Amino acid sequence: MASIKELLRDIEASPDGPQVAAIFDFDGTIIAGYSATAFIREQIRRGELSPREFAELMSAMINFGLGNLGFSGMMMVNAQFMRGIEEQAYHEVGEKLYTEQIARLIYPESRALVNAHLAKGHTVAIISSATPYQVEPAAADLGIDHVLCSHLEVENGKFTGGVVRPTCFGQGKVDAAETLAKEQGADLDQSFFYSDSQDDLLLLERVGNPRALNPSGKLERIARDKRWPTAKFGSRGRPSMGQFLRSVAATSSLVTSFMAGLPIYALTGSRRDANNFSFSLFADTASALVGMDLNVKGEENLWSHRPAVFVFNHQSKADVIVVSKLIRRDLAGIGKKEIKSENPLIGRVLEMGGVVLIDRANSKSAIDAMSPLVEVMKKEGKSVVLAPEGTRTVSPKMAPFKKGAFHLAIQAGVPMVPIVIHNAGDVAPKGDFVFRPATVDVEVLPPVDTSAWKAETVNEHVREVRNMFARVLGQPEVPSKKKPTRRRKTTTTRAKTKTASKSKPKAKAKSRPKAKSKSNK
Repeated sequence: MASIKELLRDIEASPDGPQVAAIFDFDGTIIAGYSATAFIREQIRRGELSPREFAELMSAMINFGLGNLGFSGMMMVNAQFMRGIEEQAYHEVGEKLYTEQIARLIYPESRALVNAHLAKGHTVAIISSATPYQVEPAAADLGIDHVLCSHLEVENGKFTGGVVRPTCFGQGKVDAAETLAKEQGADLDQSFFYSDSQDDLLLLERVGNPRALNPSGKLERIARDKRWPTAKFGSRGRPSMGQFLRSVAATSSLVTSFMAGLPIYALTGSRRDANNFSFSLFADTASALVGMDLNVKGEENLWSHRPAVFVFNHQSKADVIVVSKLIRRDLAGIGKKEIKSENPLIGRVLEMGGVVLIDRANSKSAIDAMSPLVEVMKKEGKSVVLAPEGTRTVSPKMAPFKKGAFHLAIQAGVPMVPIVIHNAGDVAPKGDFVFRPATVDVEVLPPVDTSAWKAETVNEHVREVRNMFARVLGQPEVPSKKKPTRRRKTTTTRAKTKTASKSKPKAKAKSRPKAKSKSNK
């Protein structure tokens, strides 16, 4: 059984350039489980699938699994129940289900493999028997430009109840890969294909570098006989009972840690000392229960300037443990007011610990609620920690930053310290209750001097700090909106500029290519 490090080393040893294709199956390979499950549930919720039709669909899927029905036949059963529905509605459903359900199923290891191939300049593609509504939102999030999959017939923007043939299954996947190779100038003999199923055996045998990821029992035996590299990932999918119980204990440790601090408060009268003890105890207890280790770069920047406004990119509920373990003492924070209704006990404990719970939907209310934190920093010397994105993202890609943290730093006259969290989503992606063991990489950047910041220029400061995160994470930076300063020019300069503008054509801005779709073509 190969490790993720060995798979990554194989990619690093391969040639650079688009002549190497890296092809991924989707269900079971990039994500744990099957995206079709989420779509069927949504069809039932929307009233598009009656109990009788659901029974027919389940019968078709069982017969397909038993080998009594072909893949195209199974697709036809589902397609007939979609007759007359607007295709655009399913693009929207796909985006919604990806954000709410499917994104958290992406294996971090598969994401790492995709990123490694992209870094080598390989032609990265998903070839799946699923529909574009299931696959394309994930491809866009992963930065994969090429998607080849099965399609439903559409006329005048509505599903006809038919299926475009051939479907992308078995030999259809081989045909799709050869089409991709021809269009992109790739050599399949040098290329990689990752799959979990023996249904993809034809394409696994066609490429030069077959890889069995999370393989079925039958594919695992075939891969062992053929000596194909094989890997199994436990970072997603159904958690063990032990993981579930440890997650409950880690969540509950916030309450027990603050209860443990009550004797200190009772004996010393210092709520600050009690809170510092409780935060440190929670950080160490929760991380031990979860099995989370931190690999921290720039740790000295956590202590060089205090008080400060610490800002972090927000991927996971595990971020609470991460920042508690990093900052440890003399801190106040900001959280969503919904915590009090979701879990009143934890909400009350957080407020006792100096966390301000704000209404994110009401910006005026949020600003008013945060104003006491300025006094906390000035008079008590406490630092404030918050996520300028405002909420967790469904992937490592950052959302836009809000301005609250920046106004706090300006008003309190303290530096801002960016904490870049690389992979807290490996521990607990958005939407998951269970924590999973992982090592989280964190980089603490040098404190940012805010003494020259002004409220009038806060948008530019937001952009600058967010771009610091983007550079470390390898994500696109936000360009400046500042207009270039005009200088007075002499007559000679103006003439030269005019001549140059005539002779030099205006450059067109390049846009990132969109994910390919072959829908209905």
